[in-house]
Amino acid sequence: MPHSRPPFECIALTLQGGGALGAYQAGVFQALAEAGIEPDWVAGISIGAINAAIIAGNAPGERVAMLKGFWQEITAQPAWAPMSWFEPLAVSGEAGRQLFNQLSAAKAMTAGVSGFFAPRFPPPNLQPTGSSGAISYYDTAPLRATLERYVDFDRINAGRMRLSVGTVNVRTGNFVYFDTADTTQKIEPKHIMASGALPPGFPAIEIDGEHYWDGGLVSNTPLQWVLEHGTRQDTLTFQVDLWSARGRVPQNMMEVATRQQEIIYSSRTRDNVASFIESERLRNAIAELLDEMPAKQRASKEMSALRALAERKVYNIVHLIYRTRKYEGDSKDYEFSQLSMHDHWTAGYQDTVHTLEHREALEPTKHKDGIACFDFTERETE
Repeated sequence: MPHSRPPFECIALTLQGGGALGAYQAGVFQALAEAGIEPDWVAGISIGAINAAIIAGNAPGERVAMLKGFWQEITAQPAWAPMSWFEPLAVSGEAGRQLFNQLSAAKAMTAGVSGFFAPRFPPPNLQPTGSSGAISYYDTAPLRATLERYVDFDRINAGRMRLSVGTVNVRTGNFVYFDTADTTQKIEPKHIMASGALPPGFPAIEIDGEHYWDGGLVSNTPLQWVLEHGTRQDTLTFQVDLWSARGRVPQNMMEVATRQQEIIYSSRTRDNVASFIESERLRNAIAELLDEMPAKQRASKEMSALRALAERKVYNIVHLIYRTRKYEGDSKDYEFSQLSMHDHWTAGYQDTVHTLEHREALEPTKHKDGIACFDFTERETE
């Protein structure tokens, strides 16, 4: 595993949304940190925004510990409802693990998740129209206090590491990113909460008179933002997806629901990459044409815009994709047991260790288009 910075001007980490599956991203980051790979830019949506904020909002030596603290806290079971009662099911075979996961998800749905969200009482249908309690099934106030414990927002706003979190404006329906590159606005807990405010479970978050929901309603993957809204520079991007666009043909209704989720929330990551590859091909074609032009023509005013478009840069995109286990159903994104958290974390860690053994992904590509994609985690779904 590497212990020196790969030779890129920018190292980016982009994190999808996916609720309880987000522990996979924490495992990815632990492996990167142990390899000495520190991102310059982290971008996230929903649970990816929370993980990104913890990473950007802590000193390098504290990030993994703070991620562990966060994930252990939100997956801890209350004394009155310990999931340990049902853990024998989890080791009794695939059917037992499936039942354990379903019970755990049901507990989260009915009782909420410690330090994250709590069910509203009375439920929204019994609350006055227009009130804050009438627009979501859960109250996310506990998340604000949790973020304040695990994230140093002064550090985030100091700009040591760029942070971008994706949301959607409820009124306009437009995709909106809150980004530390915009120095006119400070990132606060409410910006992170807005990125994870998935309706109808969670309420919209008000920021400067506007209301925002989870950015995953528009696109669950922040990769396009990183590729198209940063300074053009040689970039190594670790794209961490919690939903795989590829999967098996369903054999029962549970698998139908699970596969539907994966297709919706994978957000066409590969299509976004394909579109970016095409734009880079055009840039390089323009650059080649300009190189062949006489100097006088290249210096013309008409060519100035093309020269800006033709700047050659190198992009390596490394995919790290969580592959669903057979026993996981469509409730996997709100199944917050510590057992599953450890499974997801370990999968992210092991996938990243395996990926980093392939040194070609960490060296600037020599491809004529200046872009290369890697996925060393492809395997049969367990």
